[in-house]
Amino acid sequence: MISANRLRSIAFWSHDLNEREIEQARRGIVEKAYPKGAFICHRGDNFEAWTGIVSGLVRFCMTSASGKTATLAGLRTGSWFGEGTVLKNELRQYDLVAVRDSQLALMNRATFMWLFENSVGFNRFLVRQLNERLGQFIALLEYDRTLDATTRVARSIAWLFNPVLYPVAETQIEVSQEEIGLLSGVSRQVANSSLKALEAKGLVRLEHNGLTVLNLDRLRNFGE
Repeated sequence: MISANRLRSIAFWSHDLNEREIEQARRGIVEKAYPKGAFICHRGDNFEAWTGIVSGLVRFCMTSASGKTATLAGLRTGSWFGEGTVLKNELRQYDLVAVRDSQLALMNRATFMWLFENSVGFNRFLVRQLNERLGQFIALLEYDRTLDATTRVARSIAWLFNPVLYPVAETQIEVSQEEIGLLSGVSRQVANSSLKALEAKGLVRLEHNGLTVLNLDRLRNFGE
């Protein structure tokens, strides 16, 4: 278990809980570290924990029978995910891979379901979260079918600063060009040229170990 103060520091949704709910939540959470490249779970695994990213970067992906991997989304520090699988009590339908060394918070299903059945604040959060995730995956279909590489990179970066999924007031992220390529479904070389194009347009500033977003609205709508 973790402390109540630790819960408040790593889970923005806990600010909507009362003291009894916080006590239940913190007793059902443990933290675990995953090194870069590690599989957190594979498709078909019975990985029942609702999961938060305390630090690091994780990607949803799927691997075909031929070995081709497709990235569905990137998740950074502050993200909580997997509520659909936990609610349905089903096997995972995707792989989860640590893009870099990552520290995760794992809430067991019994605790999650207790909050779901007893906490109004937690349910309000879940509705917002699920609605935003739906929008994200609808957008993913658009990216894959209609957008060029630079636009895909721009919008993939913008999703990492989504104010509902990551409600933290920051504009900088530590991420490599290789990692941007993985999250956008393009090669490192294409990610490099796309990032330079976005920097030239004044949308991002490339840093030694990441980037700073200069205009989030234009990134979200890039290509329109």
